[in-house]
Amino acid sequence: MDLSILLGEKIIGLALMGGVGYIIVKMGLLRAADSRPLSTVNIFILMPCMLVNAFQIDYTGSMIKGLALGVVVSIAIHIIMILLVYLIRKPLNLNSVEQASVIYSNAGNLVIPLVQSVLGPKWVLYTCPYIVVQAFFVWTHGKAMICHENKFDIKKVLLNPNIIAIFVGIILFFTRIKLPMIIGDVVTGFGNVVGPISMLVIGMLMGEVDIKWLFTRKRPYFVSFIRLIFLPLAVIVLMKISGIAMLHPEADQILMIVLMSAMAPIATMVTQIAQVYGGDATYAGALNVMSVLFCIVTMPAMLLFYTWLMAL
Repeated sequence: MDLSILLGEKIIGLALMGGVGYIIVKMGLLRAADSRPLSTVNIFILMPCMLVNAFQIDYTGSMIKGLALGVVVSIAIHIIMILLVYLIRKPLNLNSVEQASVIYSNAGNLVIPLVQSVLGPKWVLYTCPYIVVQAFFVWTHGKAMICHENKFDIKKVLLNPNIIAIFVGIILFFTRIKLPMIIGDVVTGFGNVVGPISMLVIGMLMGEVDIKWLFTRKRPYFVSFIRLIFLPLAVIVLMKISGIAMLHPEADQILMIVLMSAMAPIATMVTQIAQVYGGDATYAGALNVMSVLFCIVTMPAMLLFYTWLMAL
């Protein structure tokens, strides 16, 4: 099936989830501010479960090499994006929410079903490196940026439930320990609702936003351009120049999966961190909505460019 159609179907599903939150607020059943407890639950309970569950997989030696490639490339992409945004933030007057929005993408909720449909179920495994690497960067660099924290508190970082979940997941992965069925079902169940809850929160926040204001302002279009076109193009060109595709027999597919994560729309986590820690959650939610709409066109275009460039 054409990638644009798959994207369209997935985004319609996300829009319907967000629409429920939007309608609830418009009907007066809840206020936008009432979504904050949902963000708290999502950040500190559901997301850690999703991260632990990502490591509950069987693997072979070849898979380990592929996952290692995915981790290295994912780390490199985040460092490159952070450096590029650091260089352009002052000339382009990017505030903290805008900076976080262009760096961090919706790597899980949107990309996993796309990979399963486009490449097949066996490739879903390779979405994990980017998700886990991004979670680490979000809760170290991203949170500090959004919350304007000048000091790096290593204790707070290490005690964050999401960072703990990553370390627990890694230990379980390399020791091949599987969670007991009852606990595993609970962890999987909680992890599976991260996407719906995230979209519900954004929908509720949008319930108090003037939609006309969103689409008539130039800034959201500009931020979406950086997130969906400028940074992915830079990553694709650097992938080609580096010759990294020669490091693994299935590198083309693995790099494509990592790239799909890097070119996805703005992460819902940016909105939720802003909401829980006192940032501009409404603006972050508006940027998210705009980027989700545009990615129907930009993601297929970026993948076509990647395929063409890598074939040269």
